[in-house]
Amino acid sequence: MVKMESTEEQDRKLVLEFCHLLEKSKQLFNGLRDLPQYGHRQWQAYFGRTFDVYTKLWKFQQQHRMVLDSKYGLKRWQIGEIASKIGQLYYHYYLRTSETNYLNEAYQFYAAIRGRAYYSRAAKEDRPDLMVKKLRYYARFIVVCLLLKKMKLVRELVTELEKQIQEYTNTYEPEDHLEWSLVLEEIKGFIKAEAAVAVLHADSNPIILSHRLSPLTTPPCERSPHMTLSLQEILIVGSACEQAKFSELTMDMFRMLQTLEREPTESTTNPLSMAHGLHGHDASPAASRIPPYGVPGSKGYMENGRAFRDNPHKYLLYKPSISQLLVFLASGSKELPLGGALLLYMSADGCFSTTKHPEDFGYELGGLATSVKRDSVDGGGLSCRGKSYKENHCLYPGDLYPFTRRPMFVVIDSDNSFVFQHIPRYFGQPLVVLMSPQDVPPAFQADVQHHGSLFTLFLHSPLTALCYICNVGDVPIHHWERCQTYVDRFITEASRLVTRCRIDEIEQGIGFIDSSYVQFFGDDFLRTLILRFVFCDVVLRLHRGFRGRHMRPRCEPQLPANELLEHPSLSHIIFQLASALDVRGHFSEGPECD
Repeated sequence: MVKMESTEEQDRKLVLEFCHLLEKSKQLFNGLRDLPQYGHRQWQAYFGRTFDVYTKLWKFQQQHRMVLDSKYGLKRWQIGEIASKIGQLYYHYYLRTSETNYLNEAYQFYAAIRGRAYYSRAAKEDRPDLMVKKLRYYARFIVVCLLLKKMKLVRELVTELEKQIQEYTNTYEPEDHLEWSLVLEEIKGFIKAEAAVAVLHADSNPIILSHRLSPLTTPPCERSPHMTLSLQEILIVGSACEQAKFSELTMDMFRMLQTLEREPTESTTNPLSMAHGLHGHDASPAASRIPPYGVPGSKGYMENGRAFRDNPHKYLLYKPSISQLLVFLASGSKELPLGGALLLYMSADGCFSTTKHPEDFGYELGGLATSVKRDSVDGGGLSCRGKSYKENHCLYPGDLYPFTRRPMFVVIDSDNSFVFQHIPRYFGQPLVVLMSPQDVPPAFQADVQHHGSLFTLFLHSPLTALCYICNVGDVPIHHWERCQTYVDRFITEASRLVTRCRIDEIEQGIGFIDSSYVQFFGDDFLRTLILRFVFCDVVLRLHRGFRGRHMRPRCEPQLPANELLEHPSLSHIIFQLASALDVRGHFSEGPECD
């Protein structure tokens, strides 16, 4: 009898311990919302504590599942909710660190929830809030799969989400059913817009290609002592109106963030993951996967055992206010280490000026709309693409002047991009500004406005962009790979020409290329952007449909024309590529003359 009482008391303590861990985990998870979104060190310790509690909670429910089932009434959806929170932790840690391996870890937990049907009985609980949790899980899982380019699974999840929304609507007739219908339409539109060009197997099924940086896609470079800078901080801003978006991620943001990341390694390469993988019929994700590389600032963080950062740290801002944008810029600039560079990428509609003879290029030429809504602002009737106005919710070139105290690389994708070509270098630091064309041919305007900018597409996948402007909708994989060799040849030759220009400048004292480009050229990501910009410029110079200077990109400082942008060897490769794609008729015999 005493032994039985002792067992019951022990079981009661186990239940109490589980309840304590569960409540503590919820408190810490909810507290994540209050952490500053900018900076590096302010949130690391808190994330470490949160991961630690979820590690204990996950191990605890694994070790004492039978007791919790019988004495606490633990349900499968509750296990699913814990796993979903861990998946969210990993995803948010990816957003904080930019390390793509954490995306793989988030995927493992989300996939386990689906594979083990943790939420399968959610509809039978007669709890609309539980159904909402299930719908949110699906939306988050879709985002992670999108970022990992698991498009086949994305389509399966969208189909399942549609069924779940229908069931939720029919069962509860909720007030938020229109909001969930909008979420569904957003993701369907996003998937459709993302597939700009289809690469096909021999059986005509599409192949999903990744456009993140890898050892095979990193442009070659003849190193020199002048290539001193590395990209450390990135600010990606998406404020373009009416562009396809999902989960505060516009198509341009989606493409650019991948362009500025390295290809993630499989999580199984981590010894901890290999030792405690997802095996067995109902084996749960191993607690030792939390987190696989340790949390910065914690005991297990391998700062000396591996590269501190595979990817530059980045912030993602969707339609921020101007004050938010400036705070994040200031934070990124502050966090730069010695020899580090900051990149600002902004996709936005233009704010246009009525000043006919501007004296101040910093504020009188207009700028970029940030959080301005499409219809009106404060009843003033100022639209995102208004003909002319000057107002608070706008990033002007002059706003960037203070941040040029540190090395800065700026990419502007807008119909008012050219106003950023006059930023002075007051502090003598390296500064490069790449600017999109201000206009595209009428045939592309509607699609570009919704499906994402053509300029960003060139920076993301040059071959896709070229196919797109030549009306090539699908390409067999063997043909794609052949055409990609021409793109690779172009990039290699352009890299050689950039290096050659610098050598000629030093040897002959002739100013061929600004030193800012050379200093940035040693960084893999920045070199990729520069060379893809050159590809974009050369292609649009030669394309018959892009006539006029406003339909071609600009850069500041200017890249040499004769020695680079109009070099015969680069034009020749583009003509070869056009012939390989059977679109030679879209291109003129030589560079267009203004």
